[in-house]
Amino acid sequence: MFDNRKKRTELSELGEFGLIDHLTRNIRHRQPATIKGVGDDAAVLDYQGKKILVSTDLLLEGVHFDLTFTPLKHLGYKAAIVNFSDIAAMNSLPAHLTVSIAVSNRFSLEAIEEIYSGIQLACDRYQVDLIGGDTSSSVTGLMMSLTVLGEAEESDITYRDTARENDLICVSGDLGAAYMGLLLLEREKKVFNADPSIQPDLGGNDYILQRQLKPEARVDIVRKLKALKVKPTAMIDISDGLASEVLHICTDSETGCAIYEEKIPVDPATLAMAQEMGIDPTICALNGGEDYELLFTIDIHDYDTLKDDQEITVIGHMTHQASGMNLITRSGTQVPLRAQGWDAFKERREERGERREEKGERREEGGERREERGERREEK
Repeated sequence: MFDNRKKRTELSELGEFGLIDHLTRNIRHRQPATIKGVGDDAAVLDYQGKKILVSTDLLLEGVHFDLTFTPLKHLGYKAAIVNFSDIAAMNSLPAHLTVSIAVSNRFSLEAIEEIYSGIQLACDRYQVDLIGGDTSSSVTGLMMSLTVLGEAEESDITYRDTARENDLICVSGDLGAAYMGLLLLEREKKVFNADPSIQPDLGGNDYILQRQLKPEARVDIVRKLKALKVKPTAMIDISDGLASEVLHICTDSETGCAIYEEKIPVDPATLAMAQEMGIDPTICALNGGEDYELLFTIDIHDYDTLKDDQEITVIGHMTHQASGMNLITRSGTQVPLRAQGWDAFKERREERGERREEKGERREEGGERREERGERREEK
């Protein structure tokens, strides 16, 4: 964890260009496509006839992450990983990354170094070249914008609008753990804020905490499918919850689906925390989000190739559009799937609504106090 008690170097001592030089001086390139990275007005890449995939994520302090419980190195790592996952969701591999960051004067050079060390760790692990970006000042806190580029043969790229009726629906890994990790962190933050003498109780929950703070992009699944010569008919990553992503595929592909609750993979650690918090683990998997697993459909003839793989689970199948998008519960009841995952704009609307309600309550309380003062004056 980043230690604020260590010597602090003000960013003003370096200036913008000095900061860029400091952060990028040890960058090494691995991708053959990298002709020129950091150090000029633009990077130069040569993909030699392959298709280029591009995805961008914007991360804002207080909206996408909470620095109360997010170590800066983990933040940098996760910021890179969620971008890599977008390329994996196209059945392709990430190759290049740009990072733009805006910070307020409450951040020191050492804090920014910590963030970049996490980004560089992710790039090293996934063999991605960091090739540029930008820095700026901010008056509101920390903001990061990352753009990832991938390369692929056109025949390998998989979209989300190409699923077909009777295709099997598969997921990698397990679901719901990241959401339970977030709820645990938020619970302990509330306890600490109420009484700072009580230290957070996070022991024994390493798995769900790692899934929230330090997720991984499933490029291993992309490589595995290629090695097995199985090309998904449609694919997406699970960033906003299983239900939301399934509905994306169904809507874009003009199909229906049947997802079987009993087939949804949930880790025992997720089950245990869900039970402790009184939450249905299926809801965590359907609506929690931030798992960054891959959701994909395959031709039914590829079932035998994947059926024994421990990292891939078949959870349902695509149906005719008229059949609707449904969850089959453990009791056999069919219920329509609803996307209730995180929505930035919805969250802000709800937050504004809560503030309006709070203001209304304060106005009512003020009115009551005025009435009380009026009654006391009458008594006098």
